[in-house]
Amino acid sequence: MFVIATAGHVDHGKSTLVKALTGMEPDRWEQERRRGLTIDLGFVWTVLPSGCEVGFVDVPGHERFLPNMLAGLGPAPAVCFVVAADEGWRQQSSDHRDALAAWGIEHGVVVISRADRATDARVAEVIDQVRTELADTGIADAPIVVTSAVAGTGLAELRSTLDRLVADATVGGPGSDGADRVRLWIDRAFAITGAGTVVTGTLAAGAITVGDRLRLAGRNRRFEVTVRGLQSHGRDTERALPVSRVAVNLRGVAHDEIHRGDVLLDTGPWPQTRVVDVRRTTGDSDVPAWLTAHVGTASVPVRARSLDEGHLRLTLSRELPLRRHDRLVLRDPGAGRIVGGAQVLDVDPPPLVRRGDGVRRGQALAGLDDAVAAEVRRRGAITRGRLAELGWPTQQVPDDVDVIGDWWVASQTLHEWQARLRGAVVDLHESDPLSAGLTDGAAHGLLALPDPALLARVVDGAGVVAERGLLFLPEHRGDLGPAESAVAELERRLTATPFVAPEADDLVALALGVRELAAAERAGRLLRLADGLVVLPETPALAMRELAQLPQPFTTSQARQALDTSRRVAIPLLEHLDGRGWTRRIDAGHREVAR
Repeated sequence: MFVIATAGHVDHGKSTLVKALTGMEPDRWEQERRRGLTIDLGFVWTVLPSGCEVGFVDVPGHERFLPNMLAGLGPAPAVCFVVAADEGWRQQSSDHRDALAAWGIEHGVVVISRADRATDARVAEVIDQVRTELADTGIADAPIVVTSAVAGTGLAELRSTLDRLVADATVGGPGSDGADRVRLWIDRAFAITGAGTVVTGTLAAGAITVGDRLRLAGRNRRFEVTVRGLQSHGRDTERALPVSRVAVNLRGVAHDEIHRGDVLLDTGPWPQTRVVDVRRTTGDSDVPAWLTAHVGTASVPVRARSLDEGHLRLTLSRELPLRRHDRLVLRDPGAGRIVGGAQVLDVDPPPLVRRGDGVRRGQALAGLDDAVAAEVRRRGAITRGRLAELGWPTQQVPDDVDVIGDWWVASQTLHEWQARLRGAVVDLHESDPLSAGLTDGAAHGLLALPDPALLARVVDGAGVVAERGLLFLPEHRGDLGPAESAVAELERRLTATPFVAPEADDLVALALGVRELAAAERAGRLLRLADGLVVLPETPALAMRELAQLPQPFTTSQARQALDTSRRVAIPLLEHLDGRGWTRRIDAGHREVAR
């Protein structure tokens, strides 16, 4: 299947042409048929000579219905541009040309209609005129077919040309297998007795299957819906693929809660955004501050801020599910004209808060390409899933990006984090040598890491040791700063009498408080047996030599006498040996050396 939208000035025979091709009346309203004027979108289809089924979205040509025309042309991958031979190029021809240029449509056919009302010379003149007017669009070299729907002239040639158009547009086309994500811009919503809510649209990407759970993003609410049924070209189907016209029967939402411009999405994450940075693709450089942006079937008021001559920041009146490379048509609602087109570059741009931010952002966008590494560098760190959600390619990791779990981190950012962390640890030690180290929490606050899981990788590259929630450099543990001399004196005393621990008064006299003793213990210079009770680290081993010579088992009193120490030291020391498994308690009064 394939979908083609019509385009062209009012009363140039678009509806008559597609009716002649399909045998179906595209004007749905009785008012349209009575007045002979297309007001809203019409949908008809036919089978081409190759057997390919093609659907037509017939759009109004009158200037008053320009928004309706844009809603029909936006999701379509190809256009049938109609110019009447007797009237030639007219005002709405230019409007429709500007729209398809803004959309970036590159597949199409030009039809010179009503050839029965013009001479051959006039037809040739109109063809030259059309070539000139379409010169700067994606269909500048599109085939031209001269027709008369009334006389049937050229219709067979047009069908063959449409066959070639469909073949050219679908060969190698992205998403034709339905592997892409679903985003169906809705153009109609209605209710059918016995079936309930039905929405229609042009399925340009992804696949929809009966039973699918989808998300409907509306103007004011979001709904979780289920696909009850599917139709394409009036026939029931179990699965719809791009590019096709589909009618989707939904459970979970009333039809009057859905409007044109709402979107059916798959249930994966979609970047719903109200602020986008865009690159101008067509139109003059002068852009009004207030515009209407058209994307898919949606039209939303936007405020435009010029960043430079080629780039804008658009603030939308409501959130839309946009991705990089989406094309927008910008329309001046006051003047009733199309200002030009734009391509989305960033759906999650940085805030502009400082003087000159807008100019700097414009310069950055001017140099922006499709290299995902540049986006990772700008953000510092971002998850692979978020990159894909924003429309960036993630199949290959760039050379200057480090992968940490699901995070992609710019190598420069990782090095900066590591340097800042090491600097902070060094600064803390220099200002407070007795500090145990920088806490994990302080490190997170300092670096503002987007995920605590990133800290381990930062620590590894910074040459920092992580131990029990503290970060320090190994060489800092032996540096006790102003407490060094006091600790050295205490070591000298304990070396002479290893089982005579200093009393509280001794520690006060040496100016060794809790922090100093803790720092000395971390440095491996002292061993704390209890609060205020410290010995040398080798003291337990020395004690074992003496205890091993005692008759086994031995009492606490025998151990105290063998070590020539007090109960104040003996009991915590024996409990320490029990904890190491070097001694074993037999009962309340006896121990033995473990064998």
